[in-house]
Amino acid sequence: MAGRTTAKRQRRPSGAAERGGVQSVRIASFILKALAAGGGALPLKDLASATGLARAKVHRYLTSLRNAGLVSQNLDTGHYQIGPLAVEIGLVGLRRISPVAEVCEALPALRDLINQTVTVAVWGDGGPVIVAMQESDHLITMNIRIGSRLPVLTTAIGRTFLAHLPQAMTEPLVAAERRDAQRRKLALPTAQDVDGLVREIRLRRLSRAPSALLPGVDAIAAPVFDYRDSIVAVLCVVARSDARITGWDGSAVRALTDTAAQLSARLGFIDKGNAPLRRAGGEAKAGDRKTAAGDRRVAPS
Repeated sequence: MAGRTTAKRQRRPSGAAERGGVQSVRIASFILKALAAGGGALPLKDLASATGLARAKVHRYLTSLRNAGLVSQNLDTGHYQIGPLAVEIGLVGLRRISPVAEVCEALPALRDLINQTVTVAVWGDGGPVIVAMQESDHLITMNIRIGSRLPVLTTAIGRTFLAHLPQAMTEPLVAAERRDAQRRKLALPTAQDVDGLVREIRLRRLSRAPSALLPGVDAIAAPVFDYRDSIVAVLCVVARSDARITGWDGSAVRALTDTAAQLSARLGFIDKGNAPLRRAGGEAKAGDRKTAAGDRRVAPS
């Protein structure tokens, strides 16, 4: 009996140490996540506030993280920042990820979740191009396929790229579409209309286009960003107008926005609620930061 008791006592510290070690790693990762969410550099008091931990406890963990190279400290400000080893680990992980492959692989699950046709588009030399598609069980006539190029001014996907790419990349295509429309005597949104649409898309991080390519077929699209805050792809849900799921409060919106946000996070995008979304000129401006901060308040749920 004594032997068994001794054996049990000897095993307990080992198990407790293992549990403590795992807990320590979890807390350390929690602090690193808070640091990253704060833009990569924060004072101790802000880190304590963000994590809900006591300053002394956060300081102890930061000391260990700094010794390991996962955190560094600015000598002038005293702020803690992402360390060289954390940067190296992050870059290795990002190099192993193909943004387009990640987005395309997420498409079947999104289709199954809402049972609607979904597509992925990337920006090519001639504008947005469809690179993947998953069709639903619903009968729907579409005039786009993988490889199709889409207009910038009139489609949900095109407008999403227009809102988040530098003007130098989109302006030639916009001008070409306007010339073509004028030649064919077709109506396009005015420059003022486009400015309003772009502002709304940046605000909501969603773009709607009812009956853009075919009467009775609506689309709603969401951008996917990478670690540089750059748009790398657009996810789009296509459905019949009478299904009534592609409105701002439609049932497809939550699944679409959640999937786009999850993919962006996987690609290293940090959504702090005031992420510097790209303006038409390619620069992130203060107005954009304020607008993006309202995303969670105005985006449909």
